[in-house]
Amino acid sequence: MTVLVVESTYPLTMTGGEVVDPDVPQEDSEQTFQWLLDEGEQRLGRAWPGLLATGFLGGLDVGVGVLALLLVQHVTHNILLAGIAFSIGFIALTLARSELFTENFLVPVAAVVAKRSSLRALGRLWAATTVMNLAGGWLVMAIVIAGFPSLRATAVEAGSGYIELGITWHACALALIGGMLITLMTHLQHATRSDGVRLVPATVMAFLLGAGHINHAIVASLVCFAALHAGAPFGYADWLGMFTLAAVGNLIGGLTLVTVLRLLQVSHKVLAERRTNI
Repeated sequence: MTVLVVESTYPLTMTGGEVVDPDVPQEDSEQTFQWLLDEGEQRLGRAWPGLLATGFLGGLDVGVGVLALLLVQHVTHNILLAGIAFSIGFIALTLARSELFTENFLVPVAAVVAKRSSLRALGRLWAATTVMNLAGGWLVMAIVIAGFPSLRATAVEAGSGYIELGITWHACALALIGGMLITLMTHLQHATRSDGVRLVPATVMAFLLGAGHINHAIVASLVCFAALHAGAPFGYADWLGMFTLAAVGNLIGGLTLVTVLRLLQVSHKVLAERRTNI
């Protein structure tokens, strides 16, 4: 009788008397995770001047996209074309390495989960970036409306659309989608080192945000600021209510629908980092 012996190239482990195949390394996901950690640690460790300037520039960059959206919407009355035009803002955001508050639901969170930084540093980053995004956006929208008075009616119409969402499940769902889209964009951009490839998710997600009138805290705020500068029928209290709901929804959507699941993909790496950084 001939006995055939097959040698496996993969080591096997015994668990409860059973032979269990080892996990197959997820090399691409693990490399992306490492890039996330490195950049997250860098973002959380920024000095105040760099942190504030980066957030302010983020508001200015997206403001360029809002200008493009309003111009195209005013001329064509076509929301799809306006959405394409809005992607200019996210292209600028990507190439200029500025940041939005909502882009910080994955990269710095991964660094904190891996114990490379603290919750206090994360709170500092979120708060400073939010305030400076809004400050930069408010300023650029004031300049836009002063420079393009013909856009006043278009700005008021666009801004009123966000305010009219109110505090409803519709508004909450759009906010969850907004957080999911921007966090997915962040993940896709950190899966490559090519600026050209990074522009693809930036363009696609910006189009969806603009054309879909999705409840994104910063984008919607800039559109509302343009409307307020143009004499909108609503006030800053109405904007604040819209912004609060959108920000909370974006946060929940980004963390639960993208960040948690992406970290579970590389849970063994997360645990290894946590043990290393104790």
